[in-house]
Amino acid sequence: MTWKTSLFIVLSLVFFSCKEKSAEVLSSSEPSSSDEKQYNSGLSPIIEADELQKILEAPNIKVVHFGKEKEFHSGHIKGSVNIWRSDIEDASYPYKGMMCSKNQLEELFSQKGISSSDTIIVYDNVASCDAARLWWVLENYGFNNLKILNGGLTAWNEAGGALTTEPTIAERTEFKLPDRAPMSLYVSKEQMLSLVNGSNPPLILDTRTTNEYTGVQQKSGAKTAGRIPGSLLMDWANCVNYSGDKKFKEIEELKEIYSRIIPEKDQAIVAYCHSGVRSAHTTFVLTQLLGYKNVKNYDGSWTEWSNFENYPKEKDSITTILQ
Repeated sequence: MTWKTSLFIVLSLVFFSCKEKSAEVLSSSEPSSSDEKQYNSGLSPIIEADELQKILEAPNIKVVHFGKEKEFHSGHIKGSVNIWRSDIEDASYPYKGMMCSKNQLEELFSQKGISSSDTIIVYDNVASCDAARLWWVLENYGFNNLKILNGGLTAWNEAGGALTTEPTIAERTEFKLPDRAPMSLYVSKEQMLSLVNGSNPPLILDTRTTNEYTGVQQKSGAKTAGRIPGSLLMDWANCVNYSGDKKFKEIEELKEIYSRIIPEKDQAIVAYCHSGVRSAHTTFVLTQLLGYKNVKNYDGSWTEWSNFENYPKEKDSITTILQ
């Protein structure tokens, strides 16, 4: 990172810590509790491996292994069904990663044998990053009876949980989402552009790596490297024990991380990353664990934004394109 980039990040921290609340409120956010949801409570959006072991056979519990099919077949929690990013993606766009339609999601869950009254437990092998994307999509369509397995497969294995390679036979259901989708955590490219160009934009969190943020690296799918102007870097992986047990960091540590840069719980915030997956994880942490009330995730993120030449962009460095 250049000294200019370092200075920019430091100044951004000071600026965003002291700025007034955005006047351009992201108005469709639904209110959440002012108190953080604690781990190991009935209201927690997280479930621990030992808790899941106790309820795994319950009829209203449906476990989702969120990962590639090859990984699923190499070992999964007994009874779990396999879902991957492409299953919840709208393939009609010229770029990848966009959120699927309500009808597509209902058909998928019906095929997987999931009922609207079920409690969904979702896990992955990447520190809950992919699992949080599924949570975000379902929340936007009004389904909120979902818990993320803290630590995913890593935690399950460490707790002595068994894995199987046997296929899961699912009987078709008729999964239905609410008639009206609240889309309470969603921002489109048009909305994002309006916010960026507005007189008092929200706090924009770039949840990618430093190299992506500065423009050193350009990931596959993006047309150019760089960042959305005015965005503040906060790598999503800071919220988890990424090199350890893959669990979310403890509440007090998460509060310490974010209170320095977002002291007000009603601050308007928009998160983004490369394709809206890592930023969905950050959105989960902020809204479900820390009680921030006005947070949204830009669905298309940098992949979509970079495809539009007239959309404003910033970068600092010579770029290496990653295939």
